[in-house]
Amino acid sequence: MPPPPRLLIALLLPILVGAVSAHGRRLLASDGLPRSADDSTAALRLPSESEGCEMTYGFLPCTETAGGNLFLAVAYGFLMFKSATYLSAGSELLLEILGPGIVGGLFLPILGALPDALLILVSGLSGSKEVAQSQVLIGMGLLAGSTVMLLTILWGSCVVVGKCDLSDNSTTVDSQDTKAFSLFGSGVSTDLQTSYAARIMAISVLPFIVVQIPSILKLQSGHLLTLLLGLIVAVLLLLTYCLYQIFQPWIQRRKLEYSRLKHVMSGLLKHAQMHTFGRLIDDDGRPNVSVIEKLFHKIDLDNDGSIERGELQAFILGVNFEDIDLDSNLAADQVMADFDRSHNNFIEKGEFIDGVLRWLEEAKRAVVSSGVYSKKFMDDFHTTTRDEHTALLDKDEEDGESIENPTWTCFKAIALLLLGTAMAAAFADPLVDAVHNFSSATNIPSFFISFIAMPLATNSSEAVSAIIFASRKKQRTLSLTFSEVYGGVTMNNTLCLAVFLSLVYIRGLTWDFSSEVLVIFLVCIIMGLFTSFRTTFPLWTCFVAFLLYPLSLILVYILDYKFGWS
Repeated sequence: MPPPPRLLIALLLPILVGAVSAHGRRLLASDGLPRSADDSTAALRLPSESEGCEMTYGFLPCTETAGGNLFLAVAYGFLMFKSATYLSAGSELLLEILGPGIVGGLFLPILGALPDALLILVSGLSGSKEVAQSQVLIGMGLLAGSTVMLLTILWGSCVVVGKCDLSDNSTTVDSQDTKAFSLFGSGVSTDLQTSYAARIMAISVLPFIVVQIPSILKLQSGHLLTLLLGLIVAVLLLLTYCLYQIFQPWIQRRKLEYSRLKHVMSGLLKHAQMHTFGRLIDDDGRPNVSVIEKLFHKIDLDNDGSIERGELQAFILGVNFEDIDLDSNLAADQVMADFDRSHNNFIEKGEFIDGVLRWLEEAKRAVVSSGVYSKKFMDDFHTTTRDEHTALLDKDEEDGESIENPTWTCFKAIALLLLGTAMAAAFADPLVDAVHNFSSATNIPSFFISFIAMPLATNSSEAVSAIIFASRKKQRTLSLTFSEVYGGVTMNNTLCLAVFLSLVYIRGLTWDFSSEVLVIFLVCIIMGLFTSFRTTFPLWTCFVAFLLYPLSLILVYILDYKFGWS
């Protein structure tokens, strides 16, 4: 990453030179004669009293020409892109030092959405009410464009870049991509937790529905009330999502403990079935209680009708768990806690049978048996639990990696976060002004400019990071990639929408964004339902995502300019 001061100098230099040159001298014509300062060819200039443009902060250049505003929009957009890059880099460093929890769950999602939130805020914060009503379209365009871009162009690109060969059972083979662009023979896979993130994203559209109630029911009043209710719902969803992120490490540890217990039980059941006790489940899937009773008496060494912890640990030590490094003490404690429902520190015969029956039902849910419950069935269950436990253990170890020179890393993270925040705060307002002025100069609706162009400035760093992760062609990195995409959309639908609704409510602006809300709702629901109930996506699914982007633009245009929704 180039040093920040060099980047700022390189980018600010042409802007300041343009301003100074326009102010300090007059432009010369081709024949060498001076040309007046109000000539239409002057792209950037400081305004006189008779000119209409107004300098942001009193010193940044302004212009009324399309070319000049395009230059300013590109320049300020690049600065916002660097702002998002610094915020992302600083967030990752801070996460490495402090780990997930409050930092990863509360601060990092907010910092990731900060550039978008600031742009939305300044779009309607300054100027008269009429000016704010006009400029707030830029904020809505950014909100809709960012969400649609993440779920269409970026999502589809990650499928294309991360595709691997699909096996016969419709799962991907990591790092193997030999089927070229086979629409049904290649694709991507994610873990189950990623589908949960997609469901959360789909739920996050609820505030949009709330604020649209008067339009849906064709009510003449109640607009301010529904705006306030929508704001409250958006804030509550944001807090809930942040709390969910904060407690994810706790959830992760609970998952790890449960997967360890699951693997221990699968090993015990496999061992019991292999060592002449008989089959635990018959061909029809019914449990064989007599075999379970034989297993109980095998573990009950003193034949007193109950299993003590020491007897259970001795049996666990006799089972070969070569595939994982098993702590027999911890395993015995977990099995005792799961089976001993009477809490008397013994496992009675009835408790043991009930416990084994529960785990046999778990095995039937975890393994597709095709109706044949042979010895291989228990082997498959054991393999499944081993893979699940290994994946969670690897992630837990990764989260606990030590950081070299944490003091310097912490200082660097804070510096990057402060720089990114300062740049976002400083250049959000000039970018909105430049886009608004470019829209006025070209008669192109500001919504479409902000919908297409501004997400490139605020989401490019996130998009590049996601594509790099996807290119590793592994389920684990792809799961992280898509989870980040769904998380970004969730923050748009909660934090950014809350900022937008606060702006509209406090300034008394008119809520007239039915077509824009419909586009956000449709894309989120279609992609949310599409990704919530499956974990494998063949290559053809990327075309569904890509197609939604132009359809969104066409839908807004038809609804606004043909049916007069706005």
